[in-house]
Amino acid sequence: MLGSRVPELRALELLTVVSRTGSLSAAAAELGITQQAASSRVRTMESLVGAPLLDRTRRGSALTPTGELVVQWSAGVIEAAEQLDAGIAALRADRRGHLTIAASLTIAEHLLPGWLVALRSRQQQLGQTPTEVTMTATNSERVAAMVLAGDVDLGFVEGPDAPDDLQHRLVGTDTLVVVVGPQHPWAQRSTRRVTATTLAATPLVVREPGSGTRTVLDRALEGLPVAAPALELSSTAAVRSAVSAGAGPAAVGAHAIREDLATGRLVRINVAGLDLTRRLHAVWRGGAHPPEGAARDLVAWAAARR
Repeated sequence: MLGSRVPELRALELLTVVSRTGSLSAAAAELGITQQAASSRVRTMESLVGAPLLDRTRRGSALTPTGELVVQWSAGVIEAAEQLDAGIAALRADRRGHLTIAASLTIAEHLLPGWLVALRSRQQQLGQTPTEVTMTATNSERVAAMVLAGDVDLGFVEGPDAPDDLQHRLVGTDTLVVVVGPQHPWAQRSTRRVTATTLAATPLVVREPGSGTRTVLDRALEGLPVAAPALELSSTAAVRSAVSAGAGPAAVGAHAIREDLATGRLVRINVAGLDLTRRLHAVWRGGAHPPEGAARDLVAWAAARR
């Protein structure tokens, strides 16, 4: 651990510039500080060292033998600090230049592409080089695991709640819609409405455990007698196709089925007294705010439009 007699880095830098310029005022001007601040730094260093470091004359300032020795010793310290500063700058530039994301399937397919286009457009307006993005689409449980393990910079998940072990910010909401194929008996009813009890007792086409869609559905039907699934599939596209083919009803995110409803490929069924709302969260490790750079910009953009 550093001792209490080590001068501050800025003070060592000042002394080095005085050695080169032969003038305390010139060194202050080069470093962008007042001469009063420069004199204060020298006095603080002299107090720490216990000996004068500068001889001040009408012609300028010259280092004392002790001052010259301190400058020699500080050369390696200043060089190491410059290397550290350059390394941190490179890390910050890399964080803005490349962003890794994991997103739940609904967000990855229907929301994230628009957010990324907006981010790129904004960066170009500001004269910045657009961020290179690598994205993994998977279920919400796997997204959270990837973020927690540090495999990606940022995650987007869906479900009733955000993961407890990650920082998070709400970026939107979505509602599951119960749908059937056009030939299903429920689609032939004039009211196209069923009760929650009927829905729970019907074999459904569902997503796999760990997906945000499955979690919301299971939570909504909790406490009701639930039938075994008709099919358990790992993607929304597969669920939509199975329902359209007549495999059974399903609860699917509203974002994913707009076109299906408009074309009649799927038919919406109303379910009384059932809360199928799910929340969409950005998640990350670390502090209260998302990582600096593109990740923070992306989360801010998404949250502003929810």
